[in-house]
Parts: sequence; C-alpha cells; structure tokens
Amino acid sequence: MKTLVIAEKPDMGRNIAAVIEPRAKNNRSYLEGEQYIITWAIGHLVGLAEPDAYDPKYKRWNIRDLPIIPEQFRIVPNPKTKDQLKVIGDLAKRCDHIVNACDAGREGQYIFALIQQQLGLHQPVKRLWISDLTAESIKQGFAQLKDGSEFESLTLAARARSEADWLIGMNASRAFTTRHQTLLSVGRVQTPVLALIYDRQKEIEAFESQTFYDVKATFRQDSLEYVGTWQGDRLTSQERSEEIAAKVKGKNGTISKYEVKETKEHPFKLYDLTLLQREANAKYGYSAKKTLDLAQGLYERHKVISYPRTNSNYVNEQNIEGMHKALNMLKSTPYGPMVQGADPNRVHKNNKSVCNPERVEDHHAILPTLKRPGTLSKEEQHIYDLIIIRFLSHFYPPALYKQHTVLTEVEGETFKTNIKELLSLGWKVLIQQDKDKAKERKSSKSKKGKDDEEEESQEWNDRSFDVLADKPVVCLKSEVKEKATQPPKSYTEGTLLKAMESAGKSMEDEELRDAMKDSGLGTPATRAATIERLKKVGYITMQGKKITVTQKGRTAVELIRHAGVELLASPEMTGQWERRLHQISKGEASADVFMKNVQKFTVSIIDKVSTQRPAPPSMFGDSEDGKGKGNQSSKRSRSTSETGKTAFATARSTGEPKSNGDPGASQAASSGVRVPLGDCPTAGCGGQIIEGRKGYGCSHFKSGCKFVIWKEFAGKSISHAMLKSLLTSGKTQLLTFKDKSGGAFKARIALNKSGSGQLTVQRESTSAAT
Repeated sequence: MKTLVIAEKPDMGRNIAAVIEPRAKNNRSYLEGEQYIITWAIGHLVGLAEPDAYDPKYKRWNIRDLPIIPEQFRIVPNPKTKDQLKVIGDLAKRCDHIVNACDAGREGQYIFALIQQQLGLHQPVKRLWISDLTAESIKQGFAQLKDGSEFESLTLAARARSEADWLIGMNASRAFTTRHQTLLSVGRVQTPVLALIYDRQKEIEAFESQTFYDVKATFRQDSLEYVGTWQGDRLTSQERSEEIAAKVKGKNGTISKYEVKETKEHPFKLYDLTLLQREANAKYGYSAKKTLDLAQGLYERHKVISYPRTNSNYVNEQNIEGMHKALNMLKSTPYGPMVQGADPNRVHKNNKSVCNPERVEDHHAILPTLKRPGTLSKEEQHIYDLIIIRFLSHFYPPALYKQHTVLTEVEGETFKTNIKELLSLGWKVLIQQDKDKAKERKSSKSKKGKDDEEEESQEWNDRSFDVLADKPVVCLKSEVKEKATQPPKSYTEGTLLKAMESAGKSMEDEELRDAMKDSGLGTPATRAATIERLKKVGYITMQGKKITVTQKGRTAVELIRHAGVELLASPEMTGQWERRLHQISKGEASADVFMKNVQKFTVSIIDKVSTQRPAPPSMFGDSEDGKGKGNQSSKRSRSTSETGKTAFATARSTGEPKSNGDPGASQAASSGVRVPLGDCPTAGCGGQIIEGRKGYGCSHFKSGCKFVIWKEFAGKSISHAMLKSLLTSGKTQLLTFKDKSGGAFKARIALNKSGSGQLTVQRESTSAAT
C-alpha cells in the first residue's frame, strides 16, 4: 500500500509532490505517484460544533441557558469543503501510512488532528516539519520524518486553545448580547486587546497639556560651534526663562565636564513575524494582516523566504551554512552591490546575536531561501526588501560612534550637550543605499516619551567634534523655546502588535520583551486576525494609521469591567493563559487543569453578567461603525477562535461580519438564531420578541400569540431603540410628523393595550389614532 501525505493547502501539496513524486498523476484534488498519494486540506475542514448540536434549545440565545459547557466537545465538517474531506477519507483507505505535512506550527497540527479525529484515521503517522518549501528542504524533511507521537503535546495545546476560545467566546458573547440586547462579541484574546486600545484612548482624552520652556544656547570655541540645553528643574515661567537667556548671552563660559566614549550599534535582530509586521506598518502603512498575507505568499508561492509565522529572532547552528549559501545566491541578484561589502565570517555559530539555539523553538527567524526571486509585486518586493536588508546587515560590522557629553557653565548656569559623532557606518551603509529606509529611520527615532530634549543626541555625521575641555567658550546667542507636554500616542497596528507581544507591558528592554513572548496576547500567527476581528465587529476604526475605539467598543469594555469580570479584559492575565498553552505544548503543564480553570471562569462570567443592569441603547452610540443597530434577526455563533482558523460568526445583521475574514471560518455564518429583543407584553404569554423580515413578533407565535409590531408605521421605521421604549414604557420618545397639508407636529408612537401590537400616534396635546 501507499503512504498518504496530507498538506495544509493545495500549493503546498503540489510543491511537495514535485519533489517526492515528480511523475505523479494529477487527479485535481490529489496527486498520485508510485509510493505517495499527496492531497491537502483547505484550511480548516473540520471545526467545533455549534451549541445547538448539543441541545436544540441553544438555537435561541437565552441567558438562562448559560453556561454551555460540553462534557465532550463535538466536531463537524465544514459544509463548504466536505467534498475534500471525503477525498481524504477515501484516499486513506488505500494507504497504510500517513504523513502530516500541514504547517509546522500549532494550528497546522490542529488542522490535521481534527481531520484524523473526524475520519477515524488509525494508520501510523509521521510528521513533516520544515521551515521553507524549497525542494532541498522538502527532500531533507522527508529524509528526516519525525514520529507523530512527538507532537502530542502540541496537539493538546491546540485543542485547549480552541476549546477555551469556544467556551469563553460562546458563553460571554451570548451573555452580554442577551443582557444588553445589542450584539456584543467577546473573546479570550480580542477583548484584552480591545481593552489596551480603550485604555490608551482614555489616557489621551484625560491628558492635560502643560506649557514649559527650554533655554538653548549656542557656544563657540575657536571655529567649533555647538548647542547646549539649560539644566535644572523644568521651567514653567516664561519670564524666568528669558532672564536666563539674557543672562548668558554674549558672556564667556567654561567647560565644567567633558566625557567621550566610543559606542557600537549592532544590526537589529532578524525578523520574527511580529517585528516584520511592525516595521512594514511603520514604513509602508501595511496592516498586520496584509503583511502576513504578503509574507505567506513569498513563502508558499514564490518560495523565497522561510516559514513566516515564527516568534523567533534567532537561528540554530544548522542554519548557518544555509545563510552563507543564501548570501552567495544574492550576489547574482539586484542585491549584488550590497553583498559586495558583506563578510561571511561575521555569521557563525558563536555569534549569539544571530545564532542562539536556546531562543529558537518551532521555527527560526525569517530568512531568505536559496531560490532567486522571480517577478514580485510591488508590495511583495517591499516585504522581501525588508527581509533581505535585515539579513545582510548581520554580515556587516557594527556602526561606530563617539558619544560626547559636554557641560558648559556660563554665569552660574549649566548647559548640557550630547553629540553623537559618526566614525564608521558599518551595517548602516545598507540603509543609506535604501533611501526609503533612511527616511524611515529618521522619522521613527523615538524620544522614549521625554517631553524635553536635553538627552537627545545631535548627530555629527559629516565632521568631527573637536572640543578642548581646558579652553574657554563664548555664548554667541541664546533663545527661549516654548514647548508643551505631549499625550501618549494612539496605537497604530505596529505599536499595538508590540503591546500584544508583551501583554500590554511597556518594555524598552529587549531582553525583558523577549522573555514575555511566551505570555503575549495571541501568537504571531493570530495577532493580525485579532486586529481584523476588532475592526469587523465595529469595536475599532482606523484614522490613517491611528486606531480609534468606537462608542460600541468603549461600551463593551466598560460593561465587561463593570460586570466584575475584569479578568476577561486583562492583557496580563490573558497573556498568562497564552503562556500556559505554550507550557502545555512543551509537556510542562496539564491541558485538563487549564480547561477546568477556564470552565470555572466561564461560570463566573455568566453569574456576574446575569445580575448586571441592562445598558440603554444610547450607550452604543449611533453605530458610527455601521454595526450593532440594524437588523439583528439572524445571529449564529460558532467556535470562537482568535487564531484566524475559526471564528465567531456572530451575526448576519446589517453591517455585522459573518466571520473574521479567514477562509477557514467562512462556513460559520448561517441563519437560525434569533436574539431576544424584549419580553412579550401579552399577559400570560411568557414569550420573547424576536425580529423578522418585516416586523417584530413573539417567539410563541406557533402557540397562538398574535403580538407583532410592524417595522414601518406612520412613515417611520421602528428601530430597536423605539421598540425597546414601546415594550418597556408603551411609547416612543417625541418624534416629528407631517400632517396632510405638509405641516409639522410633535407626537409619540404608542402601543395599544389590545395585546396585538397595534400602534397609534399620540400628539402632545391630543391623542389621535391612525
């Protein structure tokens, strides 16, 4: 019998077949050779079942039916790709061995595990674990296939991630949505990320700018001129500032302190996915998702880079030879002039800034492969350029500087000068050759939150700084500069990714930030999908590069926190959950214990939300995002997965997304669940008002309840807010109508007491039925 190879996507399957079975027969959904049959998934072919698979009552969202905690999670095929699943099942019957060739990561492992579970595959499994799709890597990978049992812990972590997301997302979304009668999507990762953005925006809004003054003085010593900044407590008095400026102008001074030291700037770390996304956002304005898609194309279609969904900035010892070969390959490409200055001896196994096996887990840093790039799109070229320049920089020496610190004293006043004198460009010559990169470096210089600039170095790149400490100076001029303290900056996708990586902690220290990688929000492969999810549910919008929270997003965070489930919006705590999942994947923690804790937390969410006071519709704004106010007649939820492989498909309402945009989640949206909008006012009925195409009717209509409020009445559209007022107080707010002659009058729409849902128009002075 033959061996069945299951790749994650068709392109990957064809790449593998070209190496292991070059004469394979193409049968459209699989390729068959003498020894191997190669087929593929199409993303997720199988996912976690909907709640109504456990009990039909869950078709209707009701907070009294929560929490939903399955004893055993069920899985179901994706109806849109069930034919391909059947193909795999039929092929498996003809094979006595299977190779899992899905992406070498947690999600790839899960995709295969669900297929194996759904089809009941019992054959021995080998694992292909490679970091790029070049023929050389595929050939080597098949020569060194690993036993599938070695990845059991990774499978457990993947299942725990998916099931935890299902429990929290499914229950919390239903609880908050039904309690507040507005569609609210809640998730294990997306909600803490939303909280990060919300908190930053609140800081900005609460910020009160303060005016202060800097005194700058220009000094001369022989032919040398330099500028110093006055030292002392922050100057808030313009009069005092001007006194200092006048006091020193034209006066002689001395250098009270002068220090100089040589410094080195080493190349920046090799790219992991998050760092690549951050820099592509800063330079080109690309969203995290766009950068991921472009990098994935360079990996899958063009095969010119290694696996991009990595969280490592380092390589293993066995990658060093490949880096040298890639350097040699680049000589005959447009990057040839850059390669000329490269020194291969700088990249070796003892160079810990490049080769650090302890910091490499599933995949090494993103590297160019040995395949020469063909025709790339402009956007693909941008990403490839970033990767190549970062790669080449490690074959160059560090940039060398002299750091000069000068304290100049004039009339008892002290001025400080920091001069950064360039000695040698080193690897930065690569940036000079890339004009766009030079602009980026200039614009992205961070002042690290300082409101004043006394610590900011003046760069001297074209001349030397030759000051003599024992010679006097003269103050040529002095001036007062008015400044204002600045608020924190709004998140961009780039800076948000950085915050997600460190679970919201502001850390400039690279070592600390690296240590937090295992406990960040989401994973490199899922963070882009999380940001896209927040956009699509109407919680955030983009203003240029800036991320802004919508009114709906604000209210969602406030409701969650006020319900007493702050943990659900806690970046650090959720980051610790991600850390625990990482430990599970390494066999260092128990998936069962993790899931029991998630179940307890899920129960606590329902308990607390159940007692929360419902929020008025006005708290969700006028739906500037176009979501949350329209037709919410058909809402269907499914497995919440913030990995982008599955998703909340929360609604089919006007403007609400059906999924998070991932191809694997497209099957998630379908009709069938109607969110209750209020209790039926008919005496003794006990039903709930749900939305139909033309009106709002009672859920007990099959039992004979005739109550219905039509959506159009007296020239007005009955909105959700108006419906809620009719059900709770019997009338709407004051509205403006026109009479038959075209004149305007004020009136309310009122609900008759007949129990049928009949409406009338009540003028302010008199009541007139229509």
